Order: sequence, then structure tokens, then C-alpha cells
Amino acid sequence: MRRFHPAWAVAAVTFIALLGAAGFRSTPSVMLQPLHDEFGWSLGTISAAVSVNLLLYGLTAPFAAALMARFGIRRVAMGALLLVSAGSGLTLWMTQSWQLVLCWGVLVGLGTGSLALGFVATITGRWFVRHRGLVTGVLTAAGATGNLIFLPVLSRVVESDGWRTAALTVSIAALLVVPLLWWRLRDHPADLNVPAFGATEIEEPVKPAGGAAANALRALRDAAKTRPFWLLAGGFAICGATTNGLVGTHFIPAAHDHGMPSTTAATLLALVGVFDVVGTIASGWLTDRVDSRILLGAYYALRGLALLTLPSLFAATAHPSMLIFILFYGLDWVATVPPTVTLCREYFGAAGPIVFGWVFASHQFGAAAAATAAGLVRDRMGEYTVAWYAAGGLAILGAVLSLMLYAGKRLPLLEQSVQGATSRA
Repeated sequence: MRRFHPAWAVAAVTFIALLGAAGFRSTPSVMLQPLHDEFGWSLGTISAAVSVNLLLYGLTAPFAAALMARFGIRRVAMGALLLVSAGSGLTLWMTQSWQLVLCWGVLVGLGTGSLALGFVATITGRWFVRHRGLVTGVLTAAGATGNLIFLPVLSRVVESDGWRTAALTVSIAALLVVPLLWWRLRDHPADLNVPAFGATEIEEPVKPAGGAAANALRALRDAAKTRPFWLLAGGFAICGATTNGLVGTHFIPAAHDHGMPSTTAATLLALVGVFDVVGTIASGWLTDRVDSRILLGAYYALRGLALLTLPSLFAATAHPSMLIFILFYGLDWVATVPPTVTLCREYFGAAGPIVFGWVFASHQFGAAAAATAAGLVRDRMGEYTVAWYAAGGLAILGAVLSLMLYAGKRLPLLEQSVQGATSRA
């Protein structure tokens, strides 16, 4: 009988942590209107808090990856969940908009950023050799699953019991995940005296010398000297703008503008998560078999075409055309992640998780800019149409950047150059 490999237990608890982090981070999208109604804050002001969250969510990722390399995955992940719990719970007593920025923007942003896709890259890089792309896809899909579970539930909680009950629910849920991570999450296969899944030899972990922040910045310095880094970062910034920043934050209020109930819109956004699970896992499977640069070009182009059709699909009810959009857009939501993680590993070697953290930071810069810009467009124009068309054009530009990667040559020396970021001090 084949022995159960502990990598799968690590992947399972990682999935649960990522699922929770995604749900915690997406909660403000169902709170925009209630916060506006209670406090009178403009959507632009509330969106600014969301933008800080998105920005820190991305900026934290490379430093969290470096912290995990130095102090261990388990300690960093548990600390991140405690930050999320504190940030969500403290909103119960807020009375000023700056307090929303501090709690949901800073504390929840730092916590969820430590459980972002750099966390995924670190887990799959340490624990898997075989099926690495597929596992990356499955763990990335945890984000969609988190939206699927949390958005409809919290939307109904907000409608029936108010936004404070929803915030308290998030705070308690984050705390409940902490003991699970302590029980099953391990930092490295060598801790259990086993090789990574698919490997034949046990590799002893080597902790990087020097501070985590210095190693993260050194990795950025070395990677920033290369063309592939900027093409990947540019494409991923567009990815963030056209998903979390715009659709993830503003789809519900945009649908509400057309007479659709918020609960219906939240359910549609959750359906994006359903199809995203399928699309991201399929993307992971394809990443093990197809050139990742070609996959990225196709994903961005299809997303752009879908977004260009969206302004004509909003209505008071979820008609079939909108459901078709949800299907195709959902399949493409974060399908870009497995090929992007793979390319970072191929170009930058052992420093791939940290470099991907910086690429992911660009994703959140794009998301933050789009979240704020779309809120300002709505405040000034009374509708989101311009924002949707701009996002469609940006996604097509992302396809061009990805195909420029395909036209370039592999640079094997990059691996040696950037690996030094985790070995020099």
C-alpha cells in the first residue's frame, strides 16, 4: 500500500488558510453600500480603504515570502491570521473613515498579504516536484472558493443583521483557522524526514543569511535588471486591475445601479468563483504541459473581450447573457497565476517565490489603482461604463506583453544571479 505523503496534508491546510484569507479580503465589497448609508462616506472614500488593502496585500507578499524563508511558514501564517482577526474585529468601534483605512486597509491588508500567492509559491516550491503546476492551480483556486463561500453568506448577514455582524464573523473565523495551522502545517519536508512529493532525496533546508527585508529587496534589485521581470510585472498589474480592483470591488454596486438586488449581484460574483475553481485548476494542469507564455497571452486576450461586452449586459435581473459572461470571465479570473508562478521559477530559480511576490505586488498596485479610479468614475459620472471599457483595453495590452515574453529567449544565467539574493548576506 502506497504511503500517504504529508505534502498533501500541508496542501490541504494551506488551501483552508487561503480560502479564509480570500473570504476575509473580499468582505468590503458587500459593505460598500451599508457603510455609505450609515456614515455618509462617498464610495470614493470607502474605495480608498479597499485600495490600501489591495496595495498592502501585494506589497506584503515578497517580504512575507522572505520571512517564511527565514522564520518558517507556520509562524508567519499564524501571525497573519491574528492580524486579520484584529483588523476585522476593531471595525466594530470605528466612527471615522481613517479608522476603516487602518483596520480593513492596513491590518487586514498586511494579514491577507502574508497569505497571498507568494505563500502558494513557497508551499509548492518546497513540498512538490511532481504535479507542481496542478497543485499551484488548486491552491490558487482557494481564493475563488473563499469568495464562493463568504460572499453570499456575508451579503445575507449584512442585509439581515448589519455589517458589524459580518465583520465579527470574519474575526472569529480567522481565529478558528490558527489551531489548524499549528497542528498540520510544516515548514519543510525535511522536518518530517521525507523528500518533497515527486523527489527522490531529502533536501535539508538552508535558511538565508541576513534580514528578510534585505533579502526581499535584493531579489527585487537583481530581478529588476531583467526584461522578463518587467513584462511579467506589467501583465500582472493589468491582471489585478481587471479582477480584484474593478470587478471584485465594483461589480456589486455597478449591478445595484441597474436595479439588481445586492444579494443577486453577490451571488453572481460568487458564481465567478465557481467557474474560477474549474478554470484555475485546468490552468495548472495546462501549465505542466503548455508554454506558459502562450497561456498568458490567451488568458488576457479572452478577458479583455469579455470585459468589453459587460456594460451592455447589466440589468435588473440576471438574464442569460450575463450568466454567459460570468461563465467565461470566471474561467479566466485567476487562471493567469499558475503560468506566472512557473515563469518566475523558470527565470529566477530558487528566488522564484520572492520574485513572484514582487510580481504579485504589481498585481495589487494595479488592483488598488483600478479600485480607486473606478470609484472616482462612479462618483463623477454616475456610472461605471468608462471603467469597464478601459479595463477591456488594458487586458488586451496584457496579452501583448505576455506574447513579448514568448518572443524573448530564456536566460539561464538569471537563475544564478537572483539565487544570490537568498544566499548572500
